[in-house]
Parts: sequence; structure tokens; C-alpha cells
Amino acid sequence: MHRCSFGVRLTALFATLAFVTALLAPPGTRAANKIQIMTATTDLASLAQEVGGDKVDVESIARGYQDPHFVDAKPSFLLKLKRADLLIVVGLELEIGWLPPLINQSTNPKIQVGAPGYFDASRFAKILEIPTGQVTRAEGDVHPLGNPHYWLDPENGLRIAKGIADKLSQMRPDDAAYFAQRYADFELRLKQADQRWLAEMQPYEGRKIVTYHRSWPNFAEHFHLNVVGYVEPRPGIPPSPQHTVELIRQMKQENVKVIVVEPYFDLKTPNAIARETGAQVLVLPPSVGGEKEITDYFKLFDYDISKLKQAFDATH
Repeated sequence: MHRCSFGVRLTALFATLAFVTALLAPPGTRAANKIQIMTATTDLASLAQEVGGDKVDVESIARGYQDPHFVDAKPSFLLKLKRADLLIVVGLELEIGWLPPLINQSTNPKIQVGAPGYFDASRFAKILEIPTGQVTRAEGDVHPLGNPHYWLDPENGLRIAKGIADKLSQMRPDDAAYFAQRYADFELRLKQADQRWLAEMQPYEGRKIVTYHRSWPNFAEHFHLNVVGYVEPRPGIPPSPQHTVELIRQMKQENVKVIVVEPYFDLKTPNAIARETGAQVLVLPPSVGGEKEITDYFKLFDYDISKLKQAFDATH
């Protein structure tokens, strides 16, 4: 009996030691030696998961229903960043208000700006609305390097995924063939899906819309929509009465019947504009996770295109 209880205690001790060892192990040895990836946004997380498969653990800092310009920094983010092998950011100063302090305070040398584990996805994308001349704060939250909402073009999604796949192959050369195959499969599926999305949107080509924020230029260009105005007078600047009156006049003049609003903006002014113009307010998530059913990059476009078609048909 004594020998048995000693064996039980020894087993428990070994289990405890194994647990502590796992906690103290370097990040790269955790989770079957998977690459630990942190991303700024859910869209980048979805793309990283597509090409990384079961060789990576991926987590996003921002949630899909949050405004990615303004994310509350939580202490838990620091621990996750400290363990990360790779940090993927949107760039173009989208995260400038919240991410740099987290990176610095994580004290993780791998993911500091300029380090091998810092991955700026904007370097692989087609960027629109790059300002010419000097940009000042008086113009609102204008991004001096261009519009950072570039993931809303599926072709940019493909470019970013290729960049991530190449990066993962550099980090794990033995798994390069796996990442290349994952990317090839993603490319095939995304191109097929995009053909379907373009066909669905073709009847609405040239349709005029107003959006709250400048989140949609890449989406509008790819799907041939015409964004003619914004509820914000300037990016990040709340709507003023004078601007709202001018926007109502413009919408009446140009017969604009759809106002697209991101989930994190107040609907008071858009609803007032809709009452004056007979337009429909459409809350449209620009990110994966903006609604429960938008669980990946494909479902983001499925959802948004379906909702847009319904709004266009209802207001024709």
C-alpha cells in the first residue's frame, strides 16, 4: 500500500514537472513546435491560418467588430506578443494609436519593427488613396502612406497570403512544400469564389453609395461601385450639421439610396440622412468576425455582397 501511494505521488510529481517544463519552454517548442503568430486584425489572422494550416497557431489582437484604428490595449496582449514568433500588421499607420507601445513593452526581440518577425502586410498589397503633398492633422485621420483598408479587395488577399506563405517557408524551410501547397489551394479557391462574387455584383456595376468612413475604396474598385460621399466630413472627424446638410443635398441630386456604415459607428446621423433622402442604412462589417457567421475571409465577402445586393434590390 505504501509503495502504491509512493508511485502515485511520483506520477503526480512527474506530471507537475512536465507541466512546469511546458510553461517554461521557449515559445517555439510549444504546441508541437507550431509557429506562434499574432496579427493586428482578424482578416490577417484568417489569411495566415489559410496558408499556415496545422503548422501555426494564430491569434488576432483586434476583434472583427472593433474599429481597428482604436483598440484598447489589454495586459493579456503583452504575454501573447512576448511569445510570438511572427507579428503580422496592416501597416500604413492603421495601428499607430495602440500597437507600437504593445510591441515595445512585450520586449520580444523577434517582433520589433524591422526585426525578422515583424511582417507588414501592406508591402504586398495594391494601395489606394495615397495623398499627394503634405498631410496635416487638420485633414483628419488621413493616412500619409495610403488607405489601409486594402484587404477588402480579394486580389490583395491573395497577394498578402503569398507573402505570408513565403515568410513561413523562410522560417521553416523543412515545411516550405506544405506552405506552398496550402497557398496553391487557397489561390484556387479564392479565384473561383471571386469569379462568383464578380458575377453576383455585375448587375449593380456603377451603383452609387455613401459610406461612413473611407473603409471601402478597394472593395468599391474591385466590384465596380461608386462611392460618392462620406458621412464623416474627413476621416475620423464626426459629422457636422453643415456637412450633413450638404451630403443630403448631394444624395438627393445623385439619387443615392444606400448608406454603408461600419458596425462601430453611431447610427444617429446616418439614420437622419436616410429619413431625408429615402435611402437605406446598411451596417456592413469590413472584417472577419464582424458578425458571428463571418468566420473566415471567404465568408466576409459572401456576407457583405449578399447584404449589398439586398439593399440595392430594395432601393432600386
